[in-house]
Amino acid sequence: MTSNSTAPTIPNGSGAAAMLAAAISSLVLAVLALAGDKSASIKNTLNFYKPTGPLSGVTTVAIVVWFLAWGVLEWRWGNRSVAMRRINRVSLALLILGILLTFPPVVDLL
Repeated sequence: MTSNSTAPTIPNGSGAAAMLAAAISSLVLAVLALAGDKSASIKNTLNFYKPTGPLSGVTTVAIVVWFLAWGVLEWRWGNRSVAMRRINRVSLALLILGILLTFPPVVDLL
């Protein structure tokens, strides 16, 4: 069997941009939730809609960060092939950190 080295490669930049943007916004959500729990001034700042409380600001800011990160990364990587192994590792690290920062026993230590 021979390998065809002239086969076109499919750009993976769009997928990498979406994945990394989601991981970034997950970490932002966790950090803002933690900050809102620990600081009264941040809690008041994040209170966009009174019946929901600061959760409305936490989720709104996280979604805005997601769209901005996705847009910038898509603009940079959209038609390119990027190192997915590195993007996967960074995304996984950010997701794990975000989950840990929303896990009550970890949050209580901070």
